[in-house]
Amino acid sequence: MLEIESAEGIYMFGSKGEKYIDLISGIGVSNVGHCHPKVVRAVQEQAAKHMHLMVYGEYVQSPQTLLAKAIAQTLPEHLNNVYFVNSGSEAIEGAIKLAKRFTGKTQIISCKNAYHGSSQGALSIGGSENFKRAFRPLIPGVKSIPHGEPGALDLIDEDTAAVVIEVVQGEAGVKTAERSYFDRLRDKCTATGTLLILDEVQTGFGRTGKFWAFEHYQLRPDILVAAKGMGGGMPIGAFMASQEIMSVLKNNPILGHITTFGGHPVSAAASLAALRVIQGENLLVKVEAKAKRFKSLLNHSAIKEIRNLGLMMALEFDSFEVLKPIIDRAIELGVVTDWFLFCDSAMRIAPPLIITEEQIEEACKIILQAIDESFK
Repeated sequence: MLEIESAEGIYMFGSKGEKYIDLISGIGVSNVGHCHPKVVRAVQEQAAKHMHLMVYGEYVQSPQTLLAKAIAQTLPEHLNNVYFVNSGSEAIEGAIKLAKRFTGKTQIISCKNAYHGSSQGALSIGGSENFKRAFRPLIPGVKSIPHGEPGALDLIDEDTAAVVIEVVQGEAGVKTAERSYFDRLRDKCTATGTLLILDEVQTGFGRTGKFWAFEHYQLRPDILVAAKGMGGGMPIGAFMASQEIMSVLKNNPILGHITTFGGHPVSAAASLAALRVIQGENLLVKVEAKAKRFKSLLNHSAIKEIRNLGLMMALEFDSFEVLKPIIDRAIELGVVTDWFLFCDSAMRIAPPLIITEEQIEEACKIILQAIDESFK
């Protein structure tokens, strides 16, 4: 158990002076590092102006409008409406409701070994019965398919409201798919009147080397979900769609989706600052080179495979029994990593995008030392 007193950049500091390299960014949250000065300044300035007012109705709040405009500018033209919420789970809930309302259908297809959150709807489309069993019955009409297998896409039909899918499966241990798979998925959704919902909670805001992971595949989502890294350390989430799709939440019933704190002005200000840091400091340009540096340095016979898209990485070992002592020793030596919910034989590496070459070398040296010492 670590007691963290402060954090800055890629480092976290314990109450007794311990110093840790955070190689998981608070599970994909601190993409611009801990307490980035521009994010901290934005939080302080906005908190001094106003905090909670009301997030819908007659109030126009510049933190929300400026952030929505900045996000829309990173997206294809058709994704021109942004609905702010508090977290990834809530964004998934909103996206599912929106798809069902727009299509008039109820069937949802998601993937095995997917993680979309722990609330009722998000849990219903998650890919692990182990997490769902104790909470059934959940929402009906959910089918589960293997990620990346083209043949399974035949389950998408005219009764399907939406397919919810991660471009890169995070908790499955960084699993990707071929461009041809996503092309077929898009075509199948279009042909059947099914909305394609992309969960970019872990991948969005630069984690993979592009602002959105779907850019790697030239994929066109109908609804996009984001959270985690978008807040610069503050809690926020969002789902994005076209005005045509999003407008169905306006009536029958009016206020078809409501959130008290979604788009909180302080979180919105932090998110806008984080977005501008990613763009202004050209963090995306350097992601692939940093990932390659990790892969070149982490050369050890105990590592069976390294999977990645940008700085979203998984180091595969023989088993959890092999991996756990390595993680424990790495923490003792000053590097924090962990494993994945549905892949406990792989080490998660997802550092802040600001990590330097020298810091990468320092972290890799400690991981290799931890591996060697765990085998003695």
